[in-house]
Amino acid sequence: MVRTPLTPEERERGERLGRLLRSARGDRSMVEIAAGAGVSAETLRKIETGRAPTPAFFTVAALAAELGLSMDDLMSRCALSPAA
Repeated sequence: MVRTPLTPEERERGERLGRLLRSARGDRSMVEIAAGAGVSAETLRKIETGRAPTPAFFTVAALAAELGLSMDDLMSRCALSPAA
């Protein structure tokens, strides 16, 4: 199965998500957050660095819960901006 390439906007949204998660993690270690969310540290690393710009919904939900973020807040802060 061939995946459709991501648009620049989709890549930017993934980068915004990564920055937001990294910021919310603060001084807590990547390993601690990943373990608490039930994902691998490598998965979290890929999301935070933008190498996984479209992570699975349940992965994002688990990370958000572990970091005390609401999905509504994540969505509003990471959503693509409407065209001006």
